[in-house]
Amino acid sequence: MTGLNSFAAMGRRGFVGLFLAVSLLAGCGPSAHEPEAAPVVFAAASLQEVLGDVSDAWVRRGHRAPVISFAGSPALARQIEAGAGADLFISADEAWMDTLQDQGRIVVASRAVLARNRLVLVAAAPAPSLDLRDQRAFDAALGEGRLAIADPDSVPAGRYGKAALTALDLWPRVEGRLAPAENVRAALALVERGAAPLGVVYATDARASQRVSAVAVFPATTHPPIVYPVARLTRSDNPEAEAFRRFLLSEEAAALLRARGFATGEA
Repeated sequence: MTGLNSFAAMGRRGFVGLFLAVSLLAGCGPSAHEPEAAPVVFAAASLQEVLGDVSDAWVRRGHRAPVISFAGSPALARQIEAGAGADLFISADEAWMDTLQDQGRIVVASRAVLARNRLVLVAAAPAPSLDLRDQRAFDAALGEGRLAIADPDSVPAGRYGKAALTALDLWPRVEGRLAPAENVRAALALVERGAAPLGVVYATDARASQRVSAVAVFPATTHPPIVYPVARLTRSDNPEAEAFRRFLLSEEAAALLRARGFATGEA
């Protein structure tokens, strides 16, 4: 009997040990309280600072920081077309979002306008204001240099800029004297470095830089409305993507956008 009792005791100890081992292994797996995987966001270059603010606010709510890739809207849209693994896309215009929608790459019901912006002419700081209706003053400010602008053939800021300059009869004066850039922040950098005396950028870009002055604001009537649509991509299966999209459209995020100079709400 003693041998049987010893064997039974060993069996019980083995069972308890196995139970504890399984419990410990289970504890190494994902916790019910562990945050979901971070959403991957493709966003227009002009949103760098404000999405940093929104990301910080999101993290304070107990989420993982989103992984955000900034570039020109066309470059990002083409990456999405090529199958890049993003969850959300924020464009600097409706046209590139329309392109992806036509291809069935976004969840149409998730599409919404995140923010709006204005278009300005900048020069190296400090610089006096400029009347855009005074072509001679414009010519004098540009001098022998080139006008920095995001590529007007594809980049939203460049297309807005071309429309505004055309409406003001300034496009023929600069068409052959452009310094085209891959995105609006690259155009801003040309003016910051002194490589171009003037540049066309968003008002929020000028506000984010200590090295340029906004010398003129293009009238809103001279170009299409500057809007930033956001949408979830159809290939995304991350539950945090929709949660973050909703947070982007919340009043808390809207306040952060307004603090950086963007407009929110209805036009």
